[in-house]
Amino acid sequence: MSRPGFDASLARRDPVALAVGALAALALAARLVGLGARPFHWDEGRVGYWTLRYAATGAFEYRPVAGGPFLPIANTHVFGLLGASDFSARLVVALLGGLLPLSALLFRTRLHDDETVALAAFLAANPLLLYYSRFLRGDLPLAAFSLLAVGCAVRLIDTDRRRYLYAGAVALGLALTTSGFVVGYLACWLAAALLVFDHVRVLGEGPAVALERLGGYARWIRGRATPLARAFLLTVATVVFFYAPRGGAPGEPDLWDPLTFPAVLEAALVGSVRKFLGVRVEARAGHDFLSFVADFAGFLAVGALALSAFALVGLLVERYGGRNRPLVAFASYWGGAALLVFPIATEVSAPWVAVHAVVPLSIPAAVGGALLFRFGTTAVRRENAADIGVASLFVLAAVVQTGAVVASDVYGPSDRDNRLAQYAQPADDLAPLVADASAAIEGNDGVDVLYVGESFYTAYERGNDQPPVADQWGNRLPLPWYFERMNAETASVRSAEDVGAGPDLPPVVVAEPKHRDALEARLDGYDAATYRLSLWNREVVVFTRS
Repeated sequence: MSRPGFDASLARRDPVALAVGALAALALAARLVGLGARPFHWDEGRVGYWTLRYAATGAFEYRPVAGGPFLPIANTHVFGLLGASDFSARLVVALLGGLLPLSALLFRTRLHDDETVALAAFLAANPLLLYYSRFLRGDLPLAAFSLLAVGCAVRLIDTDRRRYLYAGAVALGLALTTSGFVVGYLACWLAAALLVFDHVRVLGEGPAVALERLGGYARWIRGRATPLARAFLLTVATVVFFYAPRGGAPGEPDLWDPLTFPAVLEAALVGSVRKFLGVRVEARAGHDFLSFVADFAGFLAVGALALSAFALVGLLVERYGGRNRPLVAFASYWGGAALLVFPIATEVSAPWVAVHAVVPLSIPAAVGGALLFRFGTTAVRRENAADIGVASLFVLAAVVQTGAVVASDVYGPSDRDNRLAQYAQPADDLAPLVADASAAIEGNDGVDVLYVGESFYTAYERGNDQPPVADQWGNRLPLPWYFERMNAETASVRSAEDVGAGPDLPPVVVAEPKHRDALEARLDGYDAATYRLSLWNREVVVFTRS
């Protein structure tokens, strides 16, 4: 007997959608389990802290050094529903990463069924995507919205349904709000599109055919001018909503004040670009491009070895096997361009940068993975033991390598041996610190947390409630996120001699290790513990009143 509301013929009618849905469910579960277990990275602490400040004050404006505005604004609503925690702060990114395999269905008109399922599998299980789906940065959301925008564009071309045009317009707008790396995507897309278009000349069809195609594109655009204009306005509206300043002083641009709407538009559409160029272009420091490219390749070798190998196979099969499907070529060029563009765009060599190549390379990887699947099934059908052994060996190698990285680096400890973790990831579990500090400051009046040391000292502590803040505040990360969650009042002094003594001492003292001995003599009745706030060379001593 079938269950009420369950269509038993669905699986028979569309097994591909069922398989992709199952992979998305597994991907979502993999991202949600233990989501709050790893302590916050410095970048996560910075985004989380300013999100809490926005929630508390209602004041927000775009700052390029803090990343795109998407996550702070989205998380303000999440915190309002679920409260602020490591889990809830990462939830939006985890949901986007878990649902990302569903985007494979957008490419069904350009991929075979087994390739569609393989694409969903790569998006679900790749270690880099899995790790950074559990991380409060804009890289995964940018990659997800960008792939969604491309998928909607493909469906629009193939079906001419306007819903894909409007959905893609919103996805593009959201991509523009996630990270400054979106500039790299625009560059990669332009390069990939030009190369795909040039296939006409390379394949010998001649310039006349190329010009005819250009004319066809122009006629297609003219015939849909009105819906394209609506889509453009949807993208602009999305950008304005996220980049618009909020909660400023009376008379300043405020999204919710209709009288300042012209200034809001200027701030969102022009001011944000000016800020981005000033911080990310004019004021950026140089770096060794070749070493960043080598690091990028190393990140792929660790976190996407199987995917990269299958992508190479898929690219070669497409390029020299006579098919040359535009989608596969576009994704291959997109991923290839990312190998050069993002080492230029980034200021820090970090594993999360490789996410921007992994997502497009998943499409040619799906072609290579499906080819192996067909080879194996053909060998089984023919009972060819040698071919079965070869296929099994490749599958086993891919599964073992991927599984080993997931077990050791995605869910493993955050230490110097973790190849997917970046330097600013705390090497110690901070849960005991949070629990002890929260218990110590409960019911306290006055200063709750005192920072001790030149590296933590800021002359005007209240200035840290709104940006910009001093570099010394950044040296405290990710602790400001945890203490702000407790509504802790903080202060700072230069040395242990400035701490004083007596019953008015704050219940929590965070100090540089060199001040430990002097503070132990002053802080009678306090328990001391040392925590590593990075993978190396960043220790603090935390005293909590017992």
